[in-house]
Amino acid sequence: MDGIVSDVAVGVKRGSDELLSGSGLNGPSSNLNSIVVTANGNDNKKFKGDDKMESTPSRVLHIRKLPGEVTETEVIALGLPFGKVTNILMLKGKNQAFLELATEEAAATMVNYYASMPPHLRNQPIYIQYSNHKELKTDSALNQRAQAMLQAVSAVQTTNSTVGSNSGSETTVSSAQSPVLRIIIDNMYYPVTLDVLHQIFSKFGTVLKIITFTKNNQFQALLQYGDPANAQQAKLALDGQNIYNACCTLRIDFSKLVNLNVKYNNDKSRDYTRPDLPSGDGQPALDPAIAAAFAKETSLLAVPGALSPLGIPNAAAAAAAAAAGRVGIHGVTTSASTVLLVSNLNEEMVSPQSLFTLFGVYGDVQRVKILYNKKDSALIQMADGNQSQLAMSHLNGQKMYGKIIRVTLSKHQTVQLPREGLDDQGLTKDFVNSPLHRFKKPGSKNFQNIFPPSATLHLSNIPQTITEDDLRTLFTNTGGTVKAFKFFQDHKMALLQMSTVEEAIQALIDLHNYNIGDNHHLRVSFSKSTI
Repeated sequence: MDGIVSDVAVGVKRGSDELLSGSGLNGPSSNLNSIVVTANGNDNKKFKGDDKMESTPSRVLHIRKLPGEVTETEVIALGLPFGKVTNILMLKGKNQAFLELATEEAAATMVNYYASMPPHLRNQPIYIQYSNHKELKTDSALNQRAQAMLQAVSAVQTTNSTVGSNSGSETTVSSAQSPVLRIIIDNMYYPVTLDVLHQIFSKFGTVLKIITFTKNNQFQALLQYGDPANAQQAKLALDGQNIYNACCTLRIDFSKLVNLNVKYNNDKSRDYTRPDLPSGDGQPALDPAIAAAFAKETSLLAVPGALSPLGIPNAAAAAAAAAAGRVGIHGVTTSASTVLLVSNLNEEMVSPQSLFTLFGVYGDVQRVKILYNKKDSALIQMADGNQSQLAMSHLNGQKMYGKIIRVTLSKHQTVQLPREGLDDQGLTKDFVNSPLHRFKKPGSKNFQNIFPPSATLHLSNIPQTITEDDLRTLFTNTGGTVKAFKFFQDHKMALLQMSTVEEAIQALIDLHNYNIGDNHHLRVSFSKSTI
C-alpha cells in the first residue's frame, strides 16, 4: 500500500541565517552550495548544492518557491500520489523544502508529472527538481510544529481502507488539509460518470485520482487534488450545487485520507498520473458514441440554455440518458419532454390544484390540464425536461386518493390553454405566475432536499405559538394517523410521521401552504429522515 510509511522523519532547520546564505536562492535556477543542517548545533550533516534543473535522478527532490504559510502536510501531499514519502526537510526561512521518496522511480514519476502539470500550493506555482543528494539525513531534534504533524501522520498511517475490488485503496491521515474530497451524489437521476466529475472538479486545480463506488445505496466518489488548497476551493464552490437542473446534487466533505491508491484505470477509477495502469475487470469509461457527445461542448457554448448549472453541456445529459437506455427513434437520443401524462387518477377527488401541489415537490409546474373526456387522466407541464423526469421517477406507482397513479412522458410538448371564451369547467389551470414554485430562486435550498415520497414529512415556517398538539390535530384531520413527531431545536421546523406514504401524500397536498396562524404559511415536503 503506497502512502506515508512509519519511518517518515521531519527535519527543520534551526537558525535560518546559518543556512542558505545568499539572495539568489529563491529563483528557479538557485545554486544551493554546502547546505549544513545546524539543528542542536550539529553541523556534521551536509547537503551539497543542487546546481541545475537537469540534475541526475534521485529519490530526493528539491522544492522551491513555497508560500510562507505552507505546512509540512501540504508538501508531503505533493509526493504521496507517486509513492512512499520517507523524509522531509522544511527550510521555511527560504521558502524551500527537500522531499525524499522511497525509490528513484517514484521520484522520477513525480518530476515528470509536475513538469507537464506545474503544481500550485495555495494558488502559488512552485518548482520541483531532482536534488544532488541521494538521501536525506536530518537531525532527530524537531521543532514542536513538525513533531505534532509527524505524530498526527503516524497515528493513522498504518490504517488502510479498501474501496471495492475494482477500484483501489486509500491511505488515511488525520489532517484538516487533506487533498482528498469525499463526494456523494444525491437525487442522481442521470448517471454521473468519472469523466463528468473530472470535468467539473478540474476547474479548481489538477485532479490526480478519482475512485467511484456505491455505499449505502448512494453513488460516491473520492477525488484527490495535488494541492489541499484546491480541494478547499472546490468544496466551497461546489457543495450543494446540482450537476443538472434539480438533480444530481453534490454533497462534498473532506476525507480523512491523504492519498488514493488506484489499481485500475477504468470506468470506476482513474489515476491520471499513471496512464499505464491496466483496466482490470472494468469497462471503458465511455462508449465512443457517448464520448462524442461530450466533444460537442465547444459548439454548444453559443447555444442559450445549452449548459447545466455547473457548465456541463446538455449533450452530457443526453449522453447519460443514452447510457441509461433512454434512446429515441433510430437510436437518436431524445431530450425529455416537459409534459407528463398522469393516468388512473381518482377523478372524484383530483383537481389541478392537488396535482400542482404534489408534482410541485419535484419541479415548477407550469400548467395542469385534466382531460375533458377522460377525467382520470391529466397532462402536467413542468419547467424543464429534467424536472419532468424527476417527477416521473418519484411519483409513478405512488398511491394518491386510493388509486395507484401512472406517470409517463407525454407526446405533447406543451399544455394548451382553452380558447378564449370557452369554459372547460376548471379542468385547465395556468400556474406560471404562482408564488408557490419551490425552485424558481437560483441556489434555493429546495434543490438540496428532493426526496421520494415517504411517510415522514418535513415541516417548516412554524410560528412559535404553535404546539405539537396543534400540529398533530391538524394532520390527523387530513384523514390519517400521526405516528411520531419531533420539533427541531429552533421550533421553526419539525418532522412528522404518518402511518403510510399515501397518508403523507394526502397531508402534503392538503396542508402545504396552509395558513397556520400569524400569517405563517406552512411548508411541507417529504423527508429522508425517520423519527
